[in-house]
Amino acid sequence: MKNSLRAALAAAAVAGFVAPSTAQEPPAQKPELTDRQAQTVDRLIDAGLEDDLAWEILESLTTEVGPRLGGSPAEARAREWGVQELKRLGFKNVRIETYEMPYWARVSESAEIVSPFPQPLAVTALGGSIATPEGGVSGEVVHFRTLLELQAAPDTGLEGKIVFVDEPMARTQDGSGYGTAVRKRSQAAVEAGKRGAVAALIRSAGTDSHRNPHTGGAVSGGGKTAVPTAALSNPDADQLARAIERADEPVIVKLDLQVETAESVTSGNVIGEIPGETDELIVIGGHLDSWDLGTGAIDDASGIAITTAAAKLVGDLRGKPKRTLRVVMWGAEEVGIFGGKAYAEAHKDEMDKHVLAAESDFGAGPVYRFDTRFGEGEAAKAKVFEAALRRLAVTPGNNMAYGGADIGATRDMGVPVVSLRQSGTDYFDLHHTPDDTLDKVDPEALRQNVAAWAAFLYIASELEGDFGRLPVRE
Repeated sequence: MKNSLRAALAAAAVAGFVAPSTAQEPPAQKPELTDRQAQTVDRLIDAGLEDDLAWEILESLTTEVGPRLGGSPAEARAREWGVQELKRLGFKNVRIETYEMPYWARVSESAEIVSPFPQPLAVTALGGSIATPEGGVSGEVVHFRTLLELQAAPDTGLEGKIVFVDEPMARTQDGSGYGTAVRKRSQAAVEAGKRGAVAALIRSAGTDSHRNPHTGGAVSGGGKTAVPTAALSNPDADQLARAIERADEPVIVKLDLQVETAESVTSGNVIGEIPGETDELIVIGGHLDSWDLGTGAIDDASGIAITTAAAKLVGDLRGKPKRTLRVVMWGAEEVGIFGGKAYAEAHKDEMDKHVLAAESDFGAGPVYRFDTRFGEGEAAKAKVFEAALRRLAVTPGNNMAYGGADIGATRDMGVPVVSLRQSGTDYFDLHHTPDDTLDKVDPEALRQNVAAWAAFLYIASELEGDFGRLPVRE
């Protein structure tokens, strides 16, 4: 990857940073960088491509804390780690903003084909799943190739049985296959419960071929599933489907899930700032929590590392940035986006000071596209970012940026967002599995991310005027 990434960066190099003129009459003032600003962007990109701070942060978090399930003691240790790290790096106004949330954790999980072909199955409980009775539950497996097939099934006929939704996931660079595949994760238990089933199994929402089942939330907002629900690894889903096809009698599976819950525990967001000349805010970050199967290196310690290191690069420039840079390490994203929602609620009275927001939460693959969601009349400013990022092989996107799960509530309050889109071709091989570990991160790609984010942050701070406002969603 190293040589190919360098070749792509070299091939994409451009000399200028000035956006093309608009076609409006009378001509509007063209957004552009001064020569000094353009030179600073170049220096930041050069520095980012050589900077190892993100790797140091990533290694520290995944090694010293490890898995960080939302609301757990491990996530609390991660918050303390975040405070110490931000202070060490010179960030100001460092603090933890706490909130309460429901808690769920796995205790034990197992599954097996009881008959006619006895054998174990690789399985993991989905977040929010209720437990089976002690000793597990057994039932005939009913095979549905897709979620749509299950939804079209009669309301009766599954009593006492185990539903198996076998829908695969498409591999894509932008991760769009996940949007379809993840629906079975949130709906299988609902549809199974409606029809009297005793449990639900799904093929993992992932693209790998390893015996690593993918966990993830089966319900949002700390709710509970209708029936015990688990994900099979892709090879085990294949195995179960073959067993059903070959068997001359019903295939019986036993599922045993034990979980721990609490109505309310404390979580929190870690915040640090690089004060600017004004109190206008550019808010960036990643989510501090992770699922418990791996060490959360790509999801989302990488996002924490990338945004913190990029902000540090901008903060180290001589003089203050024009706008204040606020780095947020959001808590409890995986189990219900609790941190993102709590942040928006806590800061709703200062949303007028939030001029832009962005989150890094798609691993550590190279940034390949820059999307915006600027307010009316401000789209031309995207050209300034696009020109500066071209030397990093980052292509222009559209003005429909998502921004990230944790800034969704902030975006809904009218704050413009951007997305530095990362290549995610292999992201869902690792996502929510035991394979989400430090060795899967490419240090060179990590540096390219830092360079892109540092350039973005500096330009966002320096450009005259704001980025408009988005429609407020109630």
